[in-house]
Amino acid sequence: MQYLLLVYTDPALMEQLPAEQFNEEMRGCLKKADGMKAGGTLIAAQQLQPPAAAKTVRVRGGRTSITDGPFAETKEVLAGYNLIEAGSMEEAVRIAQEFPWTRYGSIEVRPVGDMDAMRRRVGA
Repeated sequence: MQYLLLVYTDPALMEQLPAEQFNEEMRGCLKKADGMKAGGTLIAAQQLQPPAAAKTVRVRGGRTSITDGPFAETKEVLAGYNLIEAGSMEEAVRIAQEFPWTRYGSIEVRPVGDMDAMRRRVGA
């Protein structure tokens, strides 16, 4: 089954991180990702630009609104994601615990739905 690991970081904690320690954490993270990809566990991963670079699009009552940045005011911001293959939620959580970013924010582990099953269900 596939799981999406949503990586959230706390900008205040990240700012306190010395540059060399950040570089060390990132090197370790990239090495782990490379190993997971080679082993077939990691399907895709990407770092996201900061929330200030985002736009939020909503349509309500037929009217479209576009605002800068994310809608929610939160301490942690979505910084990236990892799409993985794991045998269970427990295994996916264990994998998430191995990433260093849990010390500077959190990683949400969410099962990925079956889009093909949805297509069949709605006749698309």
